[in-house]
Amino acid sequence: MTGEFAQIARLRSRFPLTGDDCAVVPSPEGSGWWLLAADALVAGVHGDPAVIGLDGLAWRAVVANVSDVAAMGGRPRWLLATVAIPSGIDVDPLFDGLAAAAASYDCEVAGGDLTSTSGPLVLSISIVGAVAQDPPPVRRSGARPDDALYVTGPLGRGAASKWRDRPAARVAEGEAARLAGATAMIDVSDGLSADVGHLADESRVGVELDAVPIADGATVEDALHGGEDFELIIAGPPGLPFISIGRCVADPSVRTLAGAPLRPGGWEHRW
Repeated sequence: MTGEFAQIARLRSRFPLTGDDCAVVPSPEGSGWWLLAADALVAGVHGDPAVIGLDGLAWRAVVANVSDVAAMGGRPRWLLATVAIPSGIDVDPLFDGLAAAAASYDCEVAGGDLTSTSGPLVLSISIVGAVAQDPPPVRRSGARPDDALYVTGPLGRGAASKWRDRPAARVAEGEAARLAGATAMIDVSDGLSADVGHLADESRVGVELDAVPIADGATVEDALHGGEDFELIIAGPPGLPFISIGRCVADPSVRTLAGAPLRPGGWEHRW
């Protein structure tokens, strides 16, 4: 069985332009950077339409992509939506949710594609974001020993609601962090335990967490391993206006929470 993260590592070695949460390419006019990302959502894997509705499914797909842009300090600009539609499905609610989510982030639905499928409904989003001025997009790989670690909000809300609640992408916070000198960022899509590990691995630092802010109604397990909260983990200088959770250290083998080993967890697709 192969895990998602191992597959991504192999693909990144094969396609070197591939970035972190987004691929980063210079804008054609030379005035900034474009952020390119794509994400597919499969009904029954990423959410049950019978529980959250097709509009909720579409909302989640848009937020997942917008959050990737936010995690690099950018703003979403355009998105494309490709939908594989099973027979007998009324997709109007899906497009209602797509339009509502895109509008809430000032992101234009610029096109896409429709196809049929004998399997579950699949919604694939491709997004273009932008960073228009210096400082450049924030990658996962820039954290340094003695950087402080922050999150933009309490964690575990997604898991506590059984992923029924509509999540939000932290676009304004990501841009503010970039402008304030953030050295590394990642969004909490797979769970804090997994995503802070990705940031540490890419930056070749260790992490010492003091505490984890827990959303109302959530447990420590939800906050550490639940995923799809879409808050941002930020590394940077002391004094940034976010919730402090710990620090980066020089030894990349260190992964602790309140002095004890941080148990690995979070979500990972496997084949």
